[in-house]
Amino acid sequence: MDRSPAAGTAVIDEVPDDAREIARRIRLRALRQVIENKGGYLSQACSSAEALAVLYTNLMNIGASEGPAMPAPYQGVPGPDNPDYLSGGMYNGPKRPELDRFILSPTHYSLALYVTLVEVGRLAPATLDEFEMDGGTLEMIGAEHSPGLEITSGSFGQAISQAAGMALARRLKGDAGHVWLYISDGEMQEGQTWEALASMAHHRIDNLTVLIDANGQQVDGRLEAVTAAEPMRERIEAFGAKCVEIDGHDVEALLAIPAERETGRPLVVICRTDPARGMEVMRDRYPETHYVIFRSEEERERYRDYASALEKESDT
Repeated sequence: MDRSPAAGTAVIDEVPDDAREIARRIRLRALRQVIENKGGYLSQACSSAEALAVLYTNLMNIGASEGPAMPAPYQGVPGPDNPDYLSGGMYNGPKRPELDRFILSPTHYSLALYVTLVEVGRLAPATLDEFEMDGGTLEMIGAEHSPGLEITSGSFGQAISQAAGMALARRLKGDAGHVWLYISDGEMQEGQTWEALASMAHHRIDNLTVLIDANGQQVDGRLEAVTAAEPMRERIEAFGAKCVEIDGHDVEALLAIPAERETGRPLVVICRTDPARGMEVMRDRYPETHYVIFRSEEERERYRDYASALEKESDT
């Protein structure tokens, strides 16, 4: 699979081959971005780093990015009266029948996706200087024009229906490409998620794999304290999908996901993860790790020192 940046784009950092190294760099780059932004969605990068690294380096069969290494300014919403509209999906390669598609459902994970695109060579590192800038596309809560995103997936929990429809349409057309959907465990509190699972099983949609980032936390604290999602595996299986449960930080387990596919059944993978993985400085915030807001400049400096220590570790 070709993961190279689009031709004629800006120089991009050398991309490491090891998914574990990419995951480590995803966390560190997200940490640096949150420090400079005076806050942000850091725990999402902590819990999703290995999954995103493995998806982009091994699991997804996608072509070279068709997007510029430095994204163009926001060109407006899609429509027949906007010929200049640019889809963020172009960073995942061309829409060809034999190639896979990737859908990110929880768009508060956008920072994690942007830094992943940097680490796998689909965005230039300098792109992150435009994060949350007026007129840009690197929004904190991304939309269909943001790098790596091709749909607007909100309100929360709607992307699974969109991905299922996309997969069904591709099957009817005879496309060989697979659809990959990444969702958060908070979406298991949404009725639409369960309706979509039932529909996927009914239509025997087996060209779609759903990865759930089960990090156990959401904006109001622990997931289970808001609305119980467990026993998640048994509930998913009751709706007719095949469901497996793995350690979401285990690269070998992530690599083995395709072997779990069954003809005529959608596959759902529960990735049990840690919202402070590789970021011990966050432990004292638990369970309020959903969004990092620095309580003081002293705390921000403590995170900056922590980032510097992580960088020195990686250099030794």
